[in-house]
Amino acid sequence: MLTWMAVIMIVLLLMGYPMMVPLLVATLFMMLTGVSFFGPDQAISWMVSGVGSWVLAAVPMFIFAADIMTKGHTANRLLDLVSACAGHLRGGLPITTAVSCALFGSVSGSTQATVVAMGQPMRPRLLAKGYSDSFALALIINASDIALLIPPSIGFIVYGVISKTSIGDLFLAGILPGLIILTMFSVYCYIGSRWQGIEPEARSSWGERGQALRRAILPLGFPIIVVGGIYTGAFSPVEASAMAVLYAFVLEVVIYRQVSLGDLWSIAVSTGLVTAVVFILVAVGNAFSQTLSSADVPEMLLGPVIESVGSNQMAALALIALAFFVGCMFVDPIVVILVLTPLFAPLVEETGLNPVHVGVIVVLQAAIGSATPPFGCDIFTAMAVFRRPYMAVIRGTPPFIAILLLATVILMMFPSLSLWLPQLGQG
Repeated sequence: MLTWMAVIMIVLLLMGYPMMVPLLVATLFMMLTGVSFFGPDQAISWMVSGVGSWVLAAVPMFIFAADIMTKGHTANRLLDLVSACAGHLRGGLPITTAVSCALFGSVSGSTQATVVAMGQPMRPRLLAKGYSDSFALALIINASDIALLIPPSIGFIVYGVISKTSIGDLFLAGILPGLIILTMFSVYCYIGSRWQGIEPEARSSWGERGQALRRAILPLGFPIIVVGGIYTGAFSPVEASAMAVLYAFVLEVVIYRQVSLGDLWSIAVSTGLVTAVVFILVAVGNAFSQTLSSADVPEMLLGPVIESVGSNQMAALALIALAFFVGCMFVDPIVVILVLTPLFAPLVEETGLNPVHVGVIVVLQAAIGSATPPFGCDIFTAMAVFRRPYMAVIRGTPPFIAILLLATVILMMFPSLSLWLPQLGQG
């Protein structure tokens, strides 16, 4: 029966149905065939409980803040600041792109919003400088995925709700790994630019840098509000998300006046549509996960593996990373987090792994999956935004994927890179 369920899900995906449909059909299949004994009322209860956590209220707030900033001038001001400071370095333009994507990700929490906001102004500059289109596209979509690690992060919120892990600790844990990956990308850009003989941009004067800093000083307040507020205990993650919306409103509507009150309606509608998709995935994903658990599927699939791993934490982490990496290559990362996190919970508990450290490894695999063929969501975002074919978008991705996999190994070997800031905050 489980084999038939898997076949049905794959067929529905190949037919082009959104991921929520195969998950729902699989849940109904297991209910109607008696693989798992529960009724429609129980299925509905699981869906409602999946989106019942108060912490999930932060998701639409961060999406709304990101949409307001994408509509306004925040992205361009951050881009100008990074360009003024790093544009003169060898590989300065791609480094500027990577850093700008990380900065915008730190104020938006959305990989797709970052692809749109940073990719549109930077891709023409990279092409004009002599970089290949495949390199430019791969850099944009992979650098944008750092947004999943640097708070705010929807991936951390979903993982925290499912695993009952502190979202504040997860936010802090993602900062240093995100900066490490950004540094690795920058080194690759430097070496690649030197290899291709591409000359750097002209050095900005200190006056130009000061002017760029003044223009960007208010947008840089976003990470201070989100991270600083949570770190000091002034805000919970939900309260920080509400403050992010308020700050975005004041910045773009009142101060910069790039977003009108009339624009807020269309922005809110867009946010509502994205939020609905996310919440439907969370609801259906929770029902599917509970269905698998009630049928003892985790025990059947992972029982022997857990026994073979024993108390070996490195082997457990490698297994978790591999499962999430492969899953995120084919399925939306949020769905993978929803389904696999409960399945691996016994392994995490058995081996004594720190759930915060596991969360960083999991969300990093979601970041890799967002830009990894065949079905990375940012690949299709880039196809739509830049109107480029599938093969053109993915051609330059292998080096960046290799860097991200190397970062995974480093973080697995040195847990303190993830846990230092949360432990400092607790101290």
